[in-house]
Amino acid sequence: MIRGKYVTIAELRSRPVGGERVRVRGWVRTNRYGGRVGFITLNDGSCFSGCQIVYDAESGGGPRGMSKLQTGCAIEVAGELVLTPDAKQPFEIRADEASLIGDCDGDYPMQKKRHTLEFLRESPHLRVRTNTFLAMFRVRSALSAAIHGFFRDNGFIYVTTPIITGNDAEGAGEAFGVSGGGGGGDFFGRGAFLTVSGQLHAEPFALAFDKVYTFGPTFRAENSNTTVHASEFWMIEPEMAFCDLEDDMEVMESMIKHCIRAVLADAREEMDFFSAFYDPDDALVGRLTSVADSPFGRLTYTESIELLKKSGRKFQFPVEWGADLKTEHERYLCEEAAGGPVFITDYPKEIKAFYMRLNDDGKTVAACDLLVPGVGELIGGSQREERADVLSARIDELGIPRDSLRWYSDLRRFGTAPHSGFGVGLERFLLYLTGIGNIRDVIPYPRTPGTMLF
Repeated sequence: MIRGKYVTIAELRSRPVGGERVRVRGWVRTNRYGGRVGFITLNDGSCFSGCQIVYDAESGGGPRGMSKLQTGCAIEVAGELVLTPDAKQPFEIRADEASLIGDCDGDYPMQKKRHTLEFLRESPHLRVRTNTFLAMFRVRSALSAAIHGFFRDNGFIYVTTPIITGNDAEGAGEAFGVSGGGGGGDFFGRGAFLTVSGQLHAEPFALAFDKVYTFGPTFRAENSNTTVHASEFWMIEPEMAFCDLEDDMEVMESMIKHCIRAVLADAREEMDFFSAFYDPDDALVGRLTSVADSPFGRLTYTESIELLKKSGRKFQFPVEWGADLKTEHERYLCEEAAGGPVFITDYPKEIKAFYMRLNDDGKTVAACDLLVPGVGELIGGSQREERADVLSARIDELGIPRDSLRWYSDLRRFGTAPHSGFGVGLERFLLYLTGIGNIRDVIPYPRTPGTMLF
């Protein structure tokens, strides 16, 4: 292996100096040659774009047989940095030294051709070397940083809530059970589950710190094989004291707009790639910019039902007051009725969780979902029920054992205050931002029913 200092391609792109001698390391994406000149596209992971390496292919294939280097192998190259302002790339490296670090045999599946996303899912350990997934996971990183930055800049405290819990926050019976002691027994002395939400554990912190948020993995044992469901995914869940539903929606809207602007600024090359390759109109970046610059709409659940009934559309699922909105309904409401992101508020209490604040009509709760084009529901939130008597009645009405939520009810006895929060799935946010159509393609190692490669 060649010894000495090396630089990343990202560093070279930020300050290319013609005539400088440089040393780079990375993986061969393509290697082509004809006559005396050969060209390698090298990517080192430091940025989305690769770097073109030019070498003398005559008599032995250039330095140390560069013409024999296979797609996928790891190499180190040194040579002169030459500026190429009239070419597609701003510079290239004229190689005079090369060293093979890690060879790659002929079975390497990520060859230079357009692979389907379905094919790439079979090799999640290798698909990250393709353009789509180099771009995806750079966007995922940029989005995660933007989320943390938004909450930090707005005075929120980051709280890590338990992954193993005794509560099914959504009450839907879709929690994975946890057992210990080699797979059997009652390790914790009571029922234990992988968390479906960090919300219940975040609320006590909101009633001490005012504004908190969680950002971590959550799990659903829902036997659903749709393009937007996964068994393991990441959730962002803020909780805010002295906050009603209107305040809650203002924070949601501000966070979404902040994140769109941050991702477009920090991962613009990657977002341009998604716009060009995964948006039939090549208008993804323009639409997102418009969303970041426009107010979000507001509709009540009751108004939404009326719009759906008057739409003249034949939906797969019936439209009636009291029924939950399905993705087809949500997409119609945001894509056609509202023409952009829209909050749906005041849902029937029967289709929402026990902790949501009961409205004065006794039929609906102070809850909202944010619907966005291409995805449907992106965020769900609510004002939490802070009245001890109303919460107790709701728990009894749903037949939830009081003992399991005694600690949660205590919060309403000891210094209660109006408070609200919401949850946004990181992966659904990525589906919206990138135009990718399947949640399996925005998670490093997707876990879905019947599928877990490793």
